[in-house]
Amino acid sequence: MSPEFGFKRGTPPQPLKSHGIGAYCQEKAQEHKIKVKGQTINYLSVGNGDHKLLCFPGALGTIWSDFKPQIEGLDRSKFTVIVWDPPGYGLSRPPSRRFDTKFYETDAESAYAFMKQLGVQCFSLLGWSDGGISSMILAAKYPEVVEKLVIWGANSYVLPEEIKSYEKIRDVSKWSEKMRAPLVALYSEKGLQDMWNDWCDALVEIQKNGGGICNDRLGKIRCPTLILHGDKDPMVAEEHPDYLFSNIKMAKLHRFPEGKHNIHLRYAKEFNEIVTDFLLN
Repeated sequence: MSPEFGFKRGTPPQPLKSHGIGAYCQEKAQEHKIKVKGQTINYLSVGNGDHKLLCFPGALGTIWSDFKPQIEGLDRSKFTVIVWDPPGYGLSRPPSRRFDTKFYETDAESAYAFMKQLGVQCFSLLGWSDGGISSMILAAKYPEVVEKLVIWGANSYVLPEEIKSYEKIRDVSKWSEKMRAPLVALYSEKGLQDMWNDWCDALVEIQKNGGGICNDRLGKIRCPTLILHGDKDPMVAEEHPDYLFSNIKMAKLHRFPEGKHNIHLRYAKEFNEIVTDFLLN
């Protein structure tokens, strides 16, 4: 649920000069498009490592807004890093994004079909916020294809008090200009407001129907799972990481005491090191 922090669509990074990670940094990061079940999917793939990763953005998120430090910083000799604009986000349009109470499931199915279309048989997932929720669903539903799971800023159900916090930021005209401008440039003023209204409405309906998103599926996740959490995250109630840790069998929990919702951006170097160690060991 990344809107609190805003997005910078950004441009592909310049080649890294001196981080001791070799000539693979000179590889040009270029986005591609592919048709998956009639839907245009915009994606980026960098690196040639044996370990395949799919990075799953949060609400309204895109390749560069949500994963620039991971695209630049993860070791491309060890990983093949695949990042996508989920259907209806970023450049994976048309059609425009629409939300219903099953959109997390829809995104999980789309991600599975996307990776299958790319010919990737087994991969690990890095999911932020909404992307973390859909990643849990994918891992539970298709355990044979998910090697490891990394999630942060994610929850498996929604609480009434969380709905109140979403309602406070429903009107996008009240967002800061820094936060709003890149999204308006991407989606238009009306398009952004319509999408965000639909997202808020979907979460309201989910909560009215009991609040469950994927809590009943956590027991079906069979892969090693790393849960990361910023203890000062204003978007995710503090009970969620503990609940996930208690209900996912092979889970580890790592906390960032001063972290908020965007720990992978704010603490990118530490985050990348922790994730790399988990994925490779």
